[in-house]
Amino acid sequence: MSKIRTAFEKGKAFIPFITCGDPDLETTAAVVRAAAKNGADLIELGIPFSDPTAEGPVIQGANLRALNGGVTTDKIFELVRELRKDVTVPMVFMTYANVVFSYGTEKFLSVCAETGIDGLILPDVPFEEKEEFLPLCRQYGVDLISLVAPTSADRIAMIAKEAEGFLYIVSSLGVTGARTEIKTDLASIVKVARENTDVPCAIGFGISTPEQAKKMAAVADGAIVGSAIVKLLEQYGKDAPAYVGEYVKQMKDAVRSLTQDTVRS
Repeated sequence: MSKIRTAFEKGKAFIPFITCGDPDLETTAAVVRAAAKNGADLIELGIPFSDPTAEGPVIQGANLRALNGGVTTDKIFELVRELRKDVTVPMVFMTYANVVFSYGTEKFLSVCAETGIDGLILPDVPFEEKEEFLPLCRQYGVDLISLVAPTSADRIAMIAKEAEGFLYIVSSLGVTGARTEIKTDLASIVKVARENTDVPCAIGFGISTPEQAKKMAAVADGAIVGSAIVKLLEQYGKDAPAYVGEYVKQMKDAVRSLTQDTVRS
């Protein structure tokens, strides 16, 4: 069984996203540990890229700060090695195809396996082009996580049937960033997904408050939050770990508060 599945075994999952190297890798390590300590079930680690097409201004800014600070893929792998000495929750990378290509796809995935990365999210790789990565992901035991968008329509079933790890459901059109309201009919997307896979579904993009996280987790198996956490890092810098830890606790408490009968059987 995929280790990612374990993140969803105790009920609704809360998944924070953290850009590696913003403001520095030492702070990233402290934030990851604070998130795990305060209830994060799975952690997404962003490898910075100069042209992150799926990201809004908050995470774009984090990417630029990290790159300007000298972060590299090798340094991030060293960070993961260090974290894996005590952090046991599943961790996945979210980055872009060029980052993997430039490192060397097989080398990248072999080091993922060696350091303890459980999955890979590549938002700029369409489902139809995933074969460029899937065979090597499977060879090294790294789940290639598929995304479903509100525009996926007739493709939802096709994508869900081949999903691994968890299915990332994008809540809204556009780029990442907090939204005051999410109007997409996510229940119907999740329904089609669940008819075609038993892989857990988690909703991301636009979630920032405990109320939103609870609402999304009620529809799916978990909620993903990125921009709101990256904003805390931008605001508090090296002092951010305590604030992120408290935020993660509030969000996890919100999704945990769902009644047991809504937890997926």
